[in-house]
Amino acid sequence: MYEVEQLIGGAWVAGGDRRLTVLDPADDTPVSDAPVATPADVDAAVKAAREAAPRWARTPAADRASALRRAADAVEAEADRLADLQTAEMGRPIGSARGGVEAGIGTLRQYAELGPVHRGRTLAGGNDAIDLMAYEPRGVVAAITPWNDPVAVACGLLGAALVTGNTVVHKPSERTPATGWLLARLLAEHLPEGVLSLLTGDGEVGAALAGQEVDLVAHVGSTATGRAIAATCARNDTKVLLENGGSDPLIVDANVDPRWAAEQAAIGAFSNAGQVCVAVERIYVHRSLAGRFLGALVKRCGEMRVGPGRDPYTELGPLVDRRHREQVHAQVTAAVADGANVLCGGVVPEGPGAFYPATLLAGCTDDMAVMREETFGPVAPVMVVDSFDEALSRAGVSPYGLAATVLTASMSNAQRAWRELPVGTVKINAAFGGAPGGAAHARRGSGQGFGYGPELLDELTVTKAVHIEPPGGPESHW
Repeated sequence: MYEVEQLIGGAWVAGGDRRLTVLDPADDTPVSDAPVATPADVDAAVKAAREAAPRWARTPAADRASALRRAADAVEAEADRLADLQTAEMGRPIGSARGGVEAGIGTLRQYAELGPVHRGRTLAGGNDAIDLMAYEPRGVVAAITPWNDPVAVACGLLGAALVTGNTVVHKPSERTPATGWLLARLLAEHLPEGVLSLLTGDGEVGAALAGQEVDLVAHVGSTATGRAIAATCARNDTKVLLENGGSDPLIVDANVDPRWAAEQAAIGAFSNAGQVCVAVERIYVHRSLAGRFLGALVKRCGEMRVGPGRDPYTELGPLVDRRHREQVHAQVTAAVADGANVLCGGVVPEGPGAFYPATLLAGCTDDMAVMREETFGPVAPVMVVDSFDEALSRAGVSPYGLAATVLTASMSNAQRAWRELPVGTVKINAAFGGAPGGAAHARRGSGQGFGYGPELLDELTVTKAVHIEPPGGPESHW
């Protein structure tokens, strides 16, 4: 079992008496034991970050980028260990976990390249003056990251913050503390003391960190937690960067192959057991192919290989823990009580672990929680619609605005979809995918600010306008 430590001011410390134990969601065996940071720990980590901030900000951008490159190399050398640990703590199939680590390595290297060329610009002013806009780090960044993709998300936020000259206090999810601890060890070896600190613990620790006098709080997680953090930051005049939950729609147009569409739906709804920020959470299928689409999706559900994430042949691993499984099953049970039909799955299996089957619900309606709220599990609720117009209209009515997927053979419908859907990301004919460096604004309950891409560097810096003139007087000179 991994004994997790905290990193505060360059020193690894065991922490206080209160601890949390994480169980493998496949077999309930202990995986990691982590301290719960005390208020004194939080104070000390932020103080160390504040003290280290001026020197790190003055470090040449090229030197900061070199440190990030070395850190990326260190993460790459331990990629298999990071993936194995991620699978053990939250159940993600090992191939997918390795993909997440590789994405994190790529992100670190991307920001190492982008950091030194982060934009500043000169302005057209008077001939005897100099006008410019310069970018500076914000200062101390509190990064609170999730459990569902703990390496990739953390590498994005930490990499962008560090390369732009910020110091960081990182608080990983209490469900994946050892993954966060190992990643921090690999990064911290290449950074000066105090530039990166690590705190572990539950939501109370995250709330205490968000309430500190930091300069920016970056949070990826649930909408409820994000809103609580936003309220705290508003009282403290702290900038907040949020990627919250979503209830992402999938539209299946009348002019596509229903079997291909079913495969895309399965990828979107069941990858990582549905525990993906931009997972397919609700499906709108045209009536003309609904029967064939549902039949193909039922078949795909039945074929999915369920098992522990460490088995390389597993397609559907367990949910992160039994508590989360109860929440997922509660939504399914409520939908059935309100008239939805279970075409496959929907039953909590016996035995150890937190497994839940790929579940397909037909006959769903707009007022069901499974169609309105984030489920974050391997559940695909389906509503049949009579037109593309109806699908767009229903898909757009949501308290969230993270992403959407549209499967269509019509270029005009594709154009309408990306223009009209009120979300940050629209994917046409692919459940997942996109070029590196893409960034989008989440909307409404799904958050605020850029979370990825070159634009994240803008979020993590402040702009200063500078005007310089020579001194006045007859004897003036530079």
